[in-house]
Amino acid sequence: MRLATYRTAENEEKVGLVDGHGHFVLDLASAAAAFGKPQRAFGSMVSLIEAGPALLDLARELEARYGGKEHCTTLAHVTLLAPLPVPPQIRDFSVFPLHVRNAPGGMRRMVARRNGNEAAAKAVTGDPEVPQTYKDRPIYYISNRFSVVGPDATVTWPRYSQVMDFELEFAAIIGARCVNVSKQNARNHIFGYTIFNDFSARDRQLDEMAGRLGPTKGKSFDMGNSLGPWIVTADEIADPYALKSSVRVNGETWTSSSSAEMLHSFEDMIAYVSEDETLYPGEVFGSGTMNNGCGLEIDRFLSDGDVVELDVEKIGVLRNKVVRQR
Repeated sequence: MRLATYRTAENEEKVGLVDGHGHFVLDLASAAAAFGKPQRAFGSMVSLIEAGPALLDLARELEARYGGKEHCTTLAHVTLLAPLPVPPQIRDFSVFPLHVRNAPGGMRRMVARRNGNEAAAKAVTGDPEVPQTYKDRPIYYISNRFSVVGPDATVTWPRYSQVMDFELEFAAIIGARCVNVSKQNARNHIFGYTIFNDFSARDRQLDEMAGRLGPTKGKSFDMGNSLGPWIVTADEIADPYALKSSVRVNGETWTSSSSAEMLHSFEDMIAYVSEDETLYPGEVFGSGTMNNGCGLEIDRFLSDGDVVELDVEKIGVLRNKVVRQR
């Protein structure tokens, strides 16, 4: 199933089921009430996830009864929001080997250009090996869960940054409260998957990383995290580690990648983070940038007015426009 959070023409925020062709969205709360099985858990995506498998079974039943008919609205007449407008938590990992190797070179290239040395910038290459610490454990940082936007939202770039970057990621959504989860059982705690664009202010990030505490304002600014266009439930994606993906900017393909070759799986991440730490339904686990999935790696950054599309197989397309503040 594709589960979305959306706003109606009457400015009501609802949770719905999007058909497989992306034509319409079914108002789950309204349909459940008409079906004689009203559910308060259809009031938000987090409460839907918390309710567990029984509510998903009801959603399937409602789709079979009402899909494309009553309680449905065409997608063109609603505004899709981030499926989790305010997630309980966002953790973003870095597990793609080529990105781990290339990103430091991208930062060195930026330093060379700051110093006015374009020849040195063009000569920069990535690191030859993945540092051992990235091999040993899934490295991550905690992002700002209040700075989330959804598909087709306009992202206003922070005034302090001149280097606008995208990041091609997908994310797993935690399905149930859990702690000390084994890797063997971890997939049972994945509710579904969505696309994640971790927008990055690279020039500010460059300055901050010298402090060795991870990114702060380089990542944390209003509208800096885009999620969507919906959540695809885990049963719909048999192998999340073989998804073709690409980035288009103004309709032009800038880079192609895939979800393959992750140093650590989402199961690894869940097992690692849940060691003596409780996870909650609706938490977002970002995969980190896929190989060659950002401007820092391919040496091509965004400009004012660019429309960025992240396309991930079996999930969909997450589209955002980026504009500078005047």
